[in-house]
Amino acid sequence: METATKEPVIIIKDLVKAFGDKKILDGFNLTLEKGTNVVILGKSGSGKSVLIKCIIGLLQSDSGSIHVFKENISKMTEDELDQARSKIGFLFQSNALYDSMTIRENLEFPLLRHWVDITQEEVERLVNEALENVDLLHTIDMMPSELSGGMLKRVALARTMILRPEIILYDEPTTGLDPVTSREIENLILKLQKKNHTSSIIISHDMNCVKNTADLVVLLLEGKCYTEGTYEELKKSTDDNIKQFFE
Repeated sequence: METATKEPVIIIKDLVKAFGDKKILDGFNLTLEKGTNVVILGKSGSGKSVLIKCIIGLLQSDSGSIHVFKENISKMTEDELDQARSKIGFLFQSNALYDSMTIRENLEFPLLRHWVDITQEEVERLVNEALENVDLLHTIDMMPSELSGGMLKRVALARTMILRPEIILYDEPTTGLDPVTSREIENLILKLQKKNHTSSIIISHDMNCVKNTADLVVLLLEGKCYTEGTYEELKKSTDDNIKQFFE
């Protein structure tokens, strides 16, 4: 996987976030370049989810900066944040589909929320296209309860992509899936990266997912970027803090 350009789309500098006396992020740094998949490794409770929430403005950092498309997240108004978020897709670990809506309605929802002037014909075209991208057009009028876990994940990915975001944040995209379905999701992540030239931050404990999707692996330890490198570079490390993830 090669990066077509070195243009940064997210720059995080000296990020600090604490809850009470406990520092979760303590001077964390990261640059996400356009068209690149960065996987963040870290133990449970190391701050990976807190980092994601800071990036999309759900949590306010205590100090440091997060620039998304060269704009400082912490200085944005609510309207500016909403506009920025429309360019950032988020794949929730739980999928976060609406159980009371059909698959069609789940995919229509973000379009109607963000693109007020869109025509019904355009909505239908984009919904069909999104489901075709994940090979699930036949599920369009089904309910989430009728689909398997892997199919739900693919629908959630289709909904994430329907606004054609430039950045995607993946929260444990293969957790709870069998190896075959996990590989399907990994292939979809790579397919969308190549087709749409998306830039992604992926949180994962699944080392197969890390190996197959990462252009760059970042280890989050004690609130900091402990190290970064390719999967193969980190796998060869003799540092015990790094080796524990590859054993």
